Amino acid sequence: MAMRIAAKPAGDGSPDPGAGRAKRADFTDVRANNLGYVLRQVRSEGRCSRADLAAKTGLNKATVSSLVAELIERRVLRESGSVIGNIGRPAVLLSVDTGYYASLGVEINVDYMTLVAVDLAGNRLLSWRRAHDGSGSTPGRSISALAGLAKRAVDKMDTEGRQILGLAVAVPGMIDDAGTVQRAPMLGWTDFDLAARLRAAMRDPKYPVSADNDANLGAVAEQRFGANAGVADMLYLTGEIGLGAGLIVDGGLRRGTGGFAGEIGNMLIEVDGRTGRVEDLASINAVLDELAESDQIAGTEVEAEVEDIVTRARTGEAAVVESLERIGRALGAGIALAVDLLNPEVIVLGGHYLALSPWIVPAAASEATARSHASGAGGVRIVVSELGHEAPALGAATGILNDIDSGLMPTPLGR
Repeated sequence: MAMRIAAKPAGDGSPDPGAGRAKRADFTDVRANNLGYVLRQVRSEGRCSRADLAAKTGLNKATVSSLVAELIERRVLRESGSVIGNIGRPAVLLSVDTGYYASLGVEINVDYMTLVAVDLAGNRLLSWRRAHDGSGSTPGRSISALAGLAKRAVDKMDTEGRQILGLAVAVPGMIDDAGTVQRAPMLGWTDFDLAARLRAAMRDPKYPVSADNDANLGAVAEQRFGANAGVADMLYLTGEIGLGAGLIVDGGLRRGTGGFAGEIGNMLIEVDGRTGRVEDLASINAVLDELAESDQIAGTEVEAEVEDIVTRARTGEAAVVESLERIGRALGAGIALAVDLLNPEVIVLGGHYLALSPWIVPAAASEATARSHASGAGGVRIVVSELGHEAPALGAATGILNDIDSGLMPTPLGR
């Protein structure tokens, strides 16, 4: 999935972010790239005329008119009023058509499922969150729950006359390009063909169904919609029971050769006399192991347990505050390794880290600064996500929009 596509006409030599995940329409690569280029310009401007597009893109007016006509026919752009031009002639304005398509993203995690639907401009059409005991459910039960939630969303979009562009699922695990979950230890999944199973459960829908790592998709959402949107070098840390990282490098998501980059939780650290993996010392699971008052916690109880820990910290319970600060230092030690390796501009903490941030973030920032070889930790900022638990599901839906931005244009039903 593309994160940020440079505003260039066709022929810039950049990789196709949608390769292998969407079928290009029947036109040349040059035209496809130029369609995406024009769409991105309109998206960036909000509203603009054909003459504006010709001036900004450097494409001739005839080419722009042809591209715009196709984008309108495909229901990607629409005419939205007019303004008086410099010589008194009205100029018809163009904007992104937000009334026809919908993209769906779903996240399944240990303690909940989230579904987000967006239009072509990224506006939320739906945002649902449901408790789900992912760790206590069989893969089959989880697929049934996912399919049920998705079908409700599809039905709602159908009643609004919207065409579904695709459904993408965010999963806390290692997922190959075919949508097979190789390992999702927190869910107990191994070599599980999630995409195929979900397609079957939804009776082979006409739109594509795909899956990706939750941290990757959280990074996609943050890079496009978050408070630090547009930042070229960013890490997104999931902040769920496990700990994964989505890597934005030079403006694009970095998956690695097999799609398994970002497993920061497996790196070894030593902090406060303790040695272990970052995930074992700094994840939400580590918080619960140290501070939850119950030894056995169901997936559906995680959020309530975190809220209880927050309440205890706010009342000044010394042992809780000390423990959270120690976990923050462990997180900072892991972040220092990432800083020295990647030198990101910002590290965004997602998931349950948001609620715990008053105690964890200052300790993490101090430890990262102290441990990093770069002066001042290379200038990195550690912030909490403003997208909250919605980020991975939003990123799943956003990836489909990024494909369209790159020139993989949809076709309205009936054409």
